[in-house]
Amino acid sequence: MSTAAAIEVEKLNVRYGDFHAVKDLSFQVRRGEFYALLGTNGAGKTSALEVVAGHRPAASGTVRVLGRSPQDRGAVRPRMGIMLQESGFSPDLTVKESVRLIGTLTRRHDDADRVLGVAGLSRRAGTKVSQLSGGEKRRLDFATAVYGGPELLILDEPTTGLDVQSRDALWTAVDRLRDEGSTIVLTTHYLEEAQQRADRIGLMHQGTFHREGTVVELTQTLPSVISFALPAGAPEPPMAGARVDGAFRIETFSLQEDLYRLLGWAHDAGTDLRELQAGPTRLDDVFRAITGD
Repeated sequence: MSTAAAIEVEKLNVRYGDFHAVKDLSFQVRRGEFYALLGTNGAGKTSALEVVAGHRPAASGTVRVLGRSPQDRGAVRPRMGIMLQESGFSPDLTVKESVRLIGTLTRRHDDADRVLGVAGLSRRAGTKVSQLSGGEKRRLDFATAVYGGPELLILDEPTTGLDVQSRDALWTAVDRLRDEGSTIVLTTHYLEEAQQRADRIGLMHQGTFHREGTVVELTQTLPSVISFALPAGAPEPPMAGARVDGAFRIETFSLQEDLYRLLGWAHDAGTDLRELQAGPTRLDDVFRAITGD
């Protein structure tokens, strides 16, 4: 296995009784990379990350985190921050006590007040966890994950339940860690977060990878779409396409060239292109397509 990888997963399988949640999953995350692991509900993303985080044993396969087994918690946990969907903080501890406790357990060192400021929880430092709102608990999850500036940061649906201001603050803190060389692994249902930030993306469906690559590489696997309507009596357009509810739909891997050709034809024919829409393939188009693969 490569020493340049922060995470290496080979033929990982995770089972819950008879249910096969993760099936022969293999991927690598390079050191310093922002990697997004996306997929449909029940695709196996969280199960895979729980194995990477050392919270769940694999049924079979090999996983290495920062060159070690994730089960070697004494070696891995001081270098890794984890924000999973369920944290399990003690309801009787205060916010500041919770952050300090995680720091002690993981053997990471930081200033608790500084970290609470990053997470927007300074005013809630003395508040018991049981009195926090759902969004505040997610911010506490984030505070404990980034405590100590870990080399590897795993974020499982980090912005769920957060308002816009809290999301912006979270990403500012993540960007700072990334600038300092940390490796980031993200799962999210907000596809724009992955599209804007990830170096590479792995798309999971039914327990395994269907596609992996940069946003450009993934979106180039599907055609762009030009759609428009023509007035009655107009000639047929110069390229083939489907007709849906009276509108033309043209799929193309040469969007700029075909759009230029279509506009030139409309000008020469003296006809209008009504309700014209054209745009490149988006990540959500690719995401929807994998369910039909």
